[in-house]
Amino acid sequence: MAKTSGSAGEPIELEVGGRTVRLSSPDRVYFPARGETKRDLAEYYQSVGDGIVRALRDRPCMLHRFPKGVSGTKVHQKRVPAGAPDWLETTEIYFPRYGRTADELCVTELASVIWAVQMSTVEFHPWNSRRADPESPDEWRIDLDPMPDCTFSRIRRVAHVVEEVLDELGMRGFPKTSGGRGLHIYVRIAPEWGFPQVRRAALAFAREVERRAPDDVTTTWWRKDRDPAAVFVDYNQNTRDHTMASAYSVRGNERATVSTPITWTEIDDIEPDDFTIATVPARFAELGDLHAEIDDVAHRLDTLIDWADRDDIGDEEDAEVIDLDR
Repeated sequence: MAKTSGSAGEPIELEVGGRTVRLSSPDRVYFPARGETKRDLAEYYQSVGDGIVRALRDRPCMLHRFPKGVSGTKVHQKRVPAGAPDWLETTEIYFPRYGRTADELCVTELASVIWAVQMSTVEFHPWNSRRADPESPDEWRIDLDPMPDCTFSRIRRVAHVVEEVLDELGMRGFPKTSGGRGLHIYVRIAPEWGFPQVRRAALAFAREVERRAPDDVTTTWWRKDRDPAAVFVDYNQNTRDHTMASAYSVRGNERATVSTPITWTEIDDIEPDDFTIATVPARFAELGDLHAEIDDVAHRLDTLIDWADRDDIGDEEDAEVIDLDR
């Protein structure tokens, strides 16, 4: 990718799937430590087009925008602004806490991703439900979140325990790097349960992982009470309106890391910073989308719901509420 400095450059037009998307300030540097620009970011998303569209398709999506690049202010944006192209698809989401709605981006084609880049979006954070039934998640998210003193070797060990438990449940998990220091594992589920029940199931699973790896794992909710060297299995990522960076989403850091699908067999060999907007395009060209089969099976949560009943897990939601205007 080009490393460009100086002026932000004249607008350019990109042809994306039969649509023309105008990109203003294409030479503005977005990642100062590396030199990649807004144009590089758009070209990256084009290079992983099938993967990013599959990860976002038909999901309400929060945009993390960086109008001046990742060293500047980050804007969390739910609402698609006025003046968006008429072909851009959105979905209306209701927020009971505020009694208000927001029209969120709903990606159906690659051009809508590149339009979001034009709007200075770096990160894409989709819901784990789709617009046809936003109150019924079809994706269970297992977030291995390292505490400040946690090593990546510990994340690796816990990932193998997660794989073991999923195998025993007869479920297929699709791992990816977080783009930070952790790992995510996604499991497609039948959209037959609401957010409280999916969260209960996620907590029951997390506690089973904790039982098997008590020296490595915590499910303690309050950060101040956690072992600073542990892996927190963040079940609350399955709460309504809690979102995570999608597969193939670039992260808003100066290293330009990417939340990248991996295989289970790679876990012991990778390092989180291996995957950037400079390295992932060639990987994608060679391997294709490692999450290409994620929609082939939708697993049921009955056993995990039974575990939640056994462990007397309620359906209260103690996660932080995300502000509507983020």
